[in-house]
Amino acid sequence: MQNMLSNIIISVNSKLYVKNPETSELGKKIIEQSILLIDEIGFENFTFKKLGERIQSNESSIYRYFENKHKLMLYLSSWYWGWIEYKMVFATNNVSNPMERLKKAITIVTEKVEDDSTTLHINESILNKIIIQEFTKTIITKEIDEENKEGFFLIYKRVINRIIEMIHEVNPNYIFAKTLASSIIEGALHQHFLKDHLKTITDCDKDNSPTAFYLNLIETTLR
Repeated sequence: MQNMLSNIIISVNSKLYVKNPETSELGKKIIEQSILLIDEIGFENFTFKKLGERIQSNESSIYRYFENKHKLMLYLSSWYWGWIEYKMVFATNNVSNPMERLKKAITIVTEKVEDDSTTLHINESILNKIIIQEFTKTIITKEIDEENKEGFFLIYKRVINRIIEMIHEVNPNYIFAKTLASSIIEGALHQHFLKDHLKTITDCDKDNSPTAFYLNLIETTLR
């Protein structure tokens, strides 16, 4: 799968950037170092000025790629969900049993992410940590309806819709497929956060992963 993924280009909504960062070394450096810097200091403290200092480039050069840090964060999250989608498609493509296919998909969207060595300028493991901590901030905004119309969350919704289809294949009579699918994806992010920071209000730990919980949930729910 790694060899196949290395030939894939993640397509992100062009309205999220001024210039596609994948088209230049500076753009790739902006993406690479923004991920590392957000992980180090948090999105609230992240600024283009600090990023410019880190990459030894003028702050204005970053604005040639992104209008603001919110658009940059939306770009990173869209790229992440696009990468997850490709992994999910490859993992489930040749699985004929509906329940096994669903379980493989859920494993992809809920498991701890390891860095993909085929994408040299993006550390997916660190990006996963950022998505766990910051993703809801890209959705819970006053601009959500307008940004949704612009298609900024299309890839994220596409991942959920793939899981909805798989749930229907397992149990066509289950009436809460959409709710279950979206709850699995967002719930997994939340459970990973609780596991790392608020351990007393989750059963997930080093021995019981969020993936194990959601696999158990679907087997119980979709009987």
